[in-house]
Amino acid sequence: MYNCRVGIKGKVEGGKTHQFHFNNTLLASKSFHFFTRVGNMEKEKSEMSRREKLGTEIIGKVGDIISVIKDAKLVDQVICALHSLAIFLFPLDSILLSGSLDQRYKNQVLEAKVPTRDERGDWWRAFYGGAAFPALARILLYDVASNWLACFSISARKHVYDSFFINGPSTETVQALVPVLSENGINEDVDPTSVCSNAERMLVLCLLENDGVRHMAREFGDSSKSEECADEWLKPDKLAFISRVAQLVASIPDKASLEAPVALSSHLFFKQITVQLLSEALEREVELYNGTDTLDKTVVDGTFLFVGETFSRICRRGSADVVLVEIIPRILEHVRSFSSSIDPDEIESKAKSQLWMKIVEAIRDPYAVERFSEELLRQLATEHLNDTEAYWTLWMLFHRTFKHERMIRAMFRDKFLLWKVFPVCCLRWILQFSVLECPPSCTNAMMEGGNTGGLLDTLQRLVGIWSKREFVQSASMEQQAYITAAVGLCLENMSKEELEATKDIMNPLLHGVSCRLESPIHLVRKMASCVALAFSKVIDPKNPLYLDDSCNEETIDWEFGLTTLRKRIAAPSNGTETAKDEVQISSSILQNGVNGVLSGKGKTSKVDKELREFRLVDPNEIIDPATLNNDNFSDGDESQNSETLSDSSLQPYDLSDDDTDLKRNFSQLGDIISALRKSDDPDGVEGALDVAEKLIRASPNELQHVSSDLTRALVHVHCSHVTVEEEEDSAEEKRQRALVALLVTCPFESLDALTKLLYSPNVDVSQRILILDVMTNAAQELANAKSTRVKHQERGLISTVSENQPWFFPPSRGPSWAGPWEEVSETGTVLSFTHRYERKLPSKSNHIKSGKSRRWSLQSTKIQENQHDWSKNTFPIYAAAFMLPVMQGYDKKRHGVDLLGRDFIVLGKLIYLLGVCMKCTAMHPEASALAPALLDMLSSRQISHHVEAYVRRSVLFAASCILVALHPSYVASSLLEGNLEISKGLEWIRMVALHIAESDSDAECSTMAMTCLQLHAEMALQASRSLESADPFKAKSAGITSNLLKGTIIMPHSTTQYQN
Repeated sequence: MYNCRVGIKGKVEGGKTHQFHFNNTLLASKSFHFFTRVGNMEKEKSEMSRREKLGTEIIGKVGDIISVIKDAKLVDQVICALHSLAIFLFPLDSILLSGSLDQRYKNQVLEAKVPTRDERGDWWRAFYGGAAFPALARILLYDVASNWLACFSISARKHVYDSFFINGPSTETVQALVPVLSENGINEDVDPTSVCSNAERMLVLCLLENDGVRHMAREFGDSSKSEECADEWLKPDKLAFISRVAQLVASIPDKASLEAPVALSSHLFFKQITVQLLSEALEREVELYNGTDTLDKTVVDGTFLFVGETFSRICRRGSADVVLVEIIPRILEHVRSFSSSIDPDEIESKAKSQLWMKIVEAIRDPYAVERFSEELLRQLATEHLNDTEAYWTLWMLFHRTFKHERMIRAMFRDKFLLWKVFPVCCLRWILQFSVLECPPSCTNAMMEGGNTGGLLDTLQRLVGIWSKREFVQSASMEQQAYITAAVGLCLENMSKEELEATKDIMNPLLHGVSCRLESPIHLVRKMASCVALAFSKVIDPKNPLYLDDSCNEETIDWEFGLTTLRKRIAAPSNGTETAKDEVQISSSILQNGVNGVLSGKGKTSKVDKELREFRLVDPNEIIDPATLNNDNFSDGDESQNSETLSDSSLQPYDLSDDDTDLKRNFSQLGDIISALRKSDDPDGVEGALDVAEKLIRASPNELQHVSSDLTRALVHVHCSHVTVEEEEDSAEEKRQRALVALLVTCPFESLDALTKLLYSPNVDVSQRILILDVMTNAAQELANAKSTRVKHQERGLISTVSENQPWFFPPSRGPSWAGPWEEVSETGTVLSFTHRYERKLPSKSNHIKSGKSRRWSLQSTKIQENQHDWSKNTFPIYAAAFMLPVMQGYDKKRHGVDLLGRDFIVLGKLIYLLGVCMKCTAMHPEASALAPALLDMLSSRQISHHVEAYVRRSVLFAASCILVALHPSYVASSLLEGNLEISKGLEWIRMVALHIAESDSDAECSTMAMTCLQLHAEMALQASRSLESADPFKAKSAGITSNLLKGTIIMPHSTTQYQN
């Protein structure tokens, strides 16, 4: 260090540097900056003073114009007043206005002073930046638009009215125009229709035709170009301003009137502003990427803030699809521009890639992000993308927010996997992006940064939900299929070592498979089979486990055919006939479901088809029992003597496998019962099953006495123990046909035995289902059987003459076409002690045909035809025996019997049987007698709100059958007679069908509920017509008080109620 001392004259003593000159320079620099700052402050103060003065002048000018407009008597006065201000704000050619003005006002317009360009800029900033524009805009939008604008010429409206909104800042224009759309702020002195239509016209002109939304985004971007201004825009009040402007823009379609231009409809309006915002955002991103803007990369630009806020508001209004229709083609074009091997660093180096990343980052509303992402996945699924393109699309949009924001990770890993339902391709993309976190080109999840830990955690959470029995019972079929596919896809991406290392997965997984295999719904069982197959491929790829014949391909179909099912359910149905057809379809669905449980397949049994071919035989017909054992029995006329056989018939043939002659021939029902009880003689059991049905339908005399024992023997025989492998179905069909034949030919005795066995602890679930199935088939056969019945005519012991004619006239019996009797006088004598009568009998030409013989009889053919009545339905007389015994004790838990809990399949089949019985008694008196008891059973909460969808489907089917079976006139008479039981039951059907249609998780239940509502509406309509046509004095004559007539029928799509 040098010890320096500065002299007065600037010399340095003992030093080697010129410190004196340095200090002088520094002091001079500080002084210069000080005086410069003082000068700038003075200039700023002077500028602010000038601006305040100009602002005061403009406000005064606006005040004068408002006064002139309010006091104006002519439209030219209004135009001149507006022109005097417009010429200071915009480059206006006054000659364009002069042609439509009076001479006095024309001179005033042409002689107006034209300011310089700088003066015009100062006026423009002061006018739109202060309180002058809002004050003038209110007068323009209310007073001028209501009273004077219709008188403006086209040029005057364009230059001195529209220009105030078009040439101003778009942010200020929107704040002035949008509130006008609400009629709450309109005064009584103005015409609201004119005001609103003008505001809508200006919005279309400013925002759509002149790209006003794009100008807004540019204004926000220009305001944040410097870092100081950017920090200002990130303050809460500035962000609130951006949000408020975005809210105003997005609310325009909602506030527009019904007569508004089509361009202001939500779809078209949001589409056009989306295009504007994307164009401006891309232009702004190119400026930032090329370095023409010095904004820090970490600072969010005002343009993207406005774009994100606007997209958030649009998504919240349910129009995310409109935004994505414009975004997806652009982003897919950008993704496809890369080569097949895409590098993440290469993607981030592109300006367009940064654009999409910043747009998603700018959408800060969680709900809007969720709606945006959900709609994005669904629209990508319609684009038929490959997995690689879909992965990089998601990566480009969400990888930044997914990495830094926990909310985005929870959305993909929780909501999109556990709560939402997407197509399977979307599910595959979600797992690839959010769980595996690697592109699909990676063959192993552990390669190239794969997230194995995340896969195990996700699978554990999925299996924890999937394995619960409550989930199988309460979740919709689409949700179950989606979660099942997620579990299966996760299993396909795991190795055997990873699966064995996770001990908390295997047990719940096996439990979920087992509880689904118990379901009566084929689709649920198929889900279990697919998961079991995927699990077995992980454990032992060489020995896959096939639990279903449909799961025999290399690639598992994780869609489970739900697309076809959804199309069938979505098919429209019109009319009551279609509703009744849907009842038939629903009954077949319920029938096929349980048949699949018993057979292990989802196919329909052939029993129903064969049962329809049977008809009641004549009980007086004589049948040789020996012929029942030989299907190919031939008559004696067709036999030939052995002497007449040819030589070729004498040649030897193989008898090694011809055991038909060795089989025992059964000709008595007692022999069949004995053979069925010998389980150690499989050949005897098989032979008895072969002949049982034919012998039963022959109706021998012993049938009535042995029917109970034969019924029990057929129920207790085990076909699987007495038949060879793969022939169990054939023996089972023979047993079912024999039981159906017993119920048809000897109903009461057979029903007594079957109903006692139904709740007996000595039978298993399959035998109970067998009992209900054969009762169902027997009821349908009895309802479709044809029989003849002689109609006995009741005749009195003493005949009376009912004709209004003298006693001595001959009776009027005879052909219907015969003429009246006429008295004929005798010829040849004047007096006659007898009377002679005759009548004309014209011949019937249509009864006399060539080549036909006429039938002669003592009685008329017409009388014989009247004595025979053809009936197609013999079931109603047995309906009570079919229904009432099985309805008793269904809710009691016995040893081995728990219909309300474990044996819910039996409960569903029981309710299905009762519904079929009601349908077979349709329009018969028995239906009216049995319907109240069935309604009381169905309305119990344990049945109508059962946790299993199969039982709820059966309830809806039975309720629909009740509506089909009851005659509308019976419902009307029940209301008139004060019978509230039927009325309350029908109202319960309507309420429970509405509840299921609105809130049930099973799609099939919802469809059946809608069918039930259609049938109920038709029933209400027909019953109301019967009530209207009834005698109004009938109730009084019957002595019925008005207090009893409380039945109410609600008409569909109407507020009218028919109440008595």
